[in-house]
Amino acid sequence: MREDALERSEDAQPLAETTVIGERSQEWRLAAADCPALGIHGIAHVGVCHAAPPYEVVRMELKGAYLLACFAGCGSVLQDGRWQKVKAGWAFLAPPRVLLAFRAEAGVKWGFVWVRYELPGPAKPVVSSSSPSLARMAADPLRHAVLGLHGEVKAGHSPVLAGRWAGLIHDYVLQFAKPEPRDPRLERLWEEVSQDLGALWTLERMAARCHMSEEHLRRLCKRELGRSPVHQLIHLRMQRAADLLARTDDKVEVVASDVGYANAFVFSNTFKRWVGWRPSEYRRKRHRS
Repeated sequence: MREDALERSEDAQPLAETTVIGERSQEWRLAAADCPALGIHGIAHVGVCHAAPPYEVVRMELKGAYLLACFAGCGSVLQDGRWQKVKAGWAFLAPPRVLLAFRAEAGVKWGFVWVRYELPGPAKPVVSSSSPSLARMAADPLRHAVLGLHGEVKAGHSPVLAGRWAGLIHDYVLQFAKPEPRDPRLERLWEEVSQDLGALWTLERMAARCHMSEEHLRRLCKRELGRSPVHQLIHLRMQRAADLLARTDDKVEVVASDVGYANAFVFSNTFKRWVGWRPSEYRRKRHRS
């Protein structure tokens, strides 16, 4: 299926800024205002949640990277414009400046730990072109680190120990966000693609660059990134488009062309599904902020 046809076939659901916790859900959260050690790593807040329906969070413009790691049950996150299940032993990583949405499902309890970064964040970005979106992760070590920090701060103990807990949390996030690729050909591919997003990148061409079959490339990307090669390409294009819309006054048609879209209408629909706003809306919002 052609990329533009694939995009048109996926209907985006209208979303709005939402915070629904519900009476049956429990949360333990800690903000950088309460723990300066988190701010050293660019972390805005961390938390552990036992979620039960109704539970839903929608952030129309994520300020910093967001990691959600599941340790019990199952919930859903909006990944690339589609709802995906996140089960125990899996984690979801969202980059900055995108639409973030997740929810508990009817009849299922969902235990997860989260870490949200703030912009400006660390000197080096947490999320790179080779970071996974949805992949396996043992969430319990991160959960225990967050609860350990929470207990340390609430008890008013040593700032030094709080700093160690915060550093450990950041290290767990980096371990997931910047893993050593099992196949270095993938890292080289996405570096090349990122440097020329306006090129006509087809699945056939990307597979040829890696010297592997299209099916093998699909399997590797799903395993290491949690998305198909085509969706990884779209993801990188939308990230670049968001940056261009925020930094330049180029027309939407020019931005679309720069990131590989000959059809500005297809680009606009795809951008809204990935980022949460139409390009013109996103630009106005960024220029006001």
